[in-house]
Amino acid sequence: MMVAEEVLYQSVWELSGQIRARKISPVELTEASLDRLEKLGPKLGAVATITRERALEEARAAEKELAAGRSRGPLHGIPYGAKDLLATRGIPTTWGAPPFKDQVFEYDATVVRKLREAGAILVAKLAMIELAGGGGYNNGKASLQGPSRCPYNLEHWAGGSSSGPGAAVPSGLVAFAIGSETLGSIITPSAFSGVSGLRPTYGRVSRHGAMALSWTMDKLGPMCRAAVDCGLVLNAIAGEDPLDATSRREAFHYFVPNDEKRVRSLAGKKLGVLRPDFPKDGDPEVGAAFDEAVKVLEKLGAKTEEADLPEFPYTPVAVALYQGEAAAIFRPFIESEKLNELIDDTQKAGLKSALEMK
Repeated sequence: MMVAEEVLYQSVWELSGQIRARKISPVELTEASLDRLEKLGPKLGAVATITRERALEEARAAEKELAAGRSRGPLHGIPYGAKDLLATRGIPTTWGAPPFKDQVFEYDATVVRKLREAGAILVAKLAMIELAGGGGYNNGKASLQGPSRCPYNLEHWAGGSSSGPGAAVPSGLVAFAIGSETLGSIITPSAFSGVSGLRPTYGRVSRHGAMALSWTMDKLGPMCRAAVDCGLVLNAIAGEDPLDATSRREAFHYFVPNDEKRVRSLAGKKLGVLRPDFPKDGDPEVGAAFDEAVKVLEKLGAKTEEADLPEFPYTPVAVALYQGEAAAIFRPFIESEKLNELIDDTQKAGLKSALEMK
């Protein structure tokens, strides 16, 4: 059965319901996603590698389990993409950079493994800015796949460094994606392309198997078409990992939508609203959506009041920190001739200068 195009724009929660009701099957949904990746992926500059063989194998396994009445949860049978800095067994992991175009790992990153255990189906590795922009970059072309395009206007960039996820999720190529963030690489493309991006608390999600840019700032998180989906995905990927000493022991439990008992727990909570930090020259529609979100929280029982944070030079401190750590991580590469194979001159200069930081 052909999957209607509009189905490919549904949320994970909606797609999961369709699978449970047997209106669509994991194999049908996966094949539709693969076909769309092949058709639109190059046009959007969103795809590094399509994982067709692995995807169909996982989809058939999911279909067999679900037919036998064994459900692994809401992600079972759902196709997704992973930013191309996550190790995937036997599949190229290029880090978006020409010097690493032939790099292949023989293991899966913990996040990829956890999603497989939750029944999600990896259909693609998604494009990214080379080395996640560790040395800085001045244009969206700094990627093996070229600039990822915003699906709403192909003349506009999808943002970075999680560029591929920023293009693939809103265009229905995948149901959700895993991005990474050091200094805005999840929330920026999410804002550029109108999707829900979640930057988790540091240590909430294991980074084992992910390219390191900054030991103290790197985070992995979901990029989805609905906020509810971010919770469902985070449920699957959060948790302590013995392979990542920075991962947190605290459990994460996302409540199922429409759980009235849990929603009522907002009563008596006080929330600070950081209006002074909201850009005065921002898009009016974004400001209106922000105000509506505050009203929803108040309707659910929360008390809100305007708050402010003390002045702190966050950006220069963060940039100095992550560039210094990136220089340490990539030192052998920076000192080699391979540095010259990078696309962006700003990136090359930034990595070189970072080695000289004291």
